Amino acid sequence: MNKQELIATVADSSGLARGDAIKAVEAVFESITAALKKGDEVRLVGFGTFSVSQRKASTGRNPRTGEPMTIKASSQPKFKPGKLLKDSVN
Repeated sequence: MNKQELIATVADSSGLARGDAIKAVEAVFESITAALKKGDEVRLVGFGTFSVSQRKASTGRNPRTGEPMTIKASSQPKFKPGKLLKDSVN
């Protein structure tokens, strides 16, 4: 399912107009993104938890030349599914 299919499904299941469903889906994505940017965790009980993890700087190799290179530290978004989501998939 891609974003457009998600919007269509939300519109059908909620009875919202397509334009309103687009606004709703975008608002959810923007809210989660804003919370993660601030370093907050987004916990949706039964669905899962969005969080940010910190990756340390490391040394890697350039695949073309084989020369060592440094990979800088970064923040990575992470999702951990909740129990209800895991159970519904299995």
